[in-house]
Amino acid sequence: MKILAIAGSNSEVSMNKQLVAYASTLFENAEAEVIDLNPFEMPIYKHERELEGGVPQEAHDFAAKIDSADVLLVSLGEHNGTYSTAFKNVFDWVSRIKDRTVWNEVPMLLMSTSPGGRGGAGVLEAASKRFPFHGGNVVETFSLPFFNDNFDKAEQKISNEEKNSELKEKIKKIAAIETILEK
Repeated sequence: MKILAIAGSNSEVSMNKQLVAYASTLFENAEAEVIDLNPFEMPIYKHERELEGGVPQEAHDFAAKIDSADVLLVSLGEHNGTYSTAFKNVFDWVSRIKDRTVWNEVPMLLMSTSPGGRGGAGVLEAASKRFPFHGGNVVETFSLPFFNDNFDKAEQKISNEEKNSELKEKIKKIAAIETILEK
C-alpha cells in the first residue's frame, strides 16, 4: 500500500507536517511519502496566467503524486478559519488540469491540528464540504487540539493517549477499506 501524506502548509516547521508524518507511520506494510507544499510553489492562480502559459508543471507533478497513492493523508494548516494560501493555490492549479478531479477518489483521512482548542475545526469543516466536489473520498477526519500539549515533538508522536487511540482507529478503518479495494 502506498501512502501519500500531504502537509497543507508551506511552513518549514509545520505542526501539520509533524502530525501527518506521524500518522503515516501507523499503517502496517505500507510505503509512505511525506510531502509539504514548498516544491509545488507556483504563481498565484489567475485565469490570464493559465491562458498564457497553461497549467504549471508543479501542478501536474502534485497530481501525479496523488494518482500514485492508494491512500491520502492530508493535514491542513488553518489560516483565518480555512486553508492556507499555499495549499489553496496548489489546489486551484490542480483543479485546472483538463479531465481530472483534484483528489481522484483516492481514500483520504483529512486532518488538522493547531495550538488552540479547536484543532483546525474551521479548515476541516471547509475541506470536508468542498473536497467531495473535487474527487475527494473523505473516509475519516481527525482533529488534534492543543498541538503543543498533545504532541511530543522529541518522540514525534501524539502524547495524548485518547487522541492517539482515536487516530489509530481511524487509520485501521482506512487501511481496511484499502485492503478491500485491492481485492
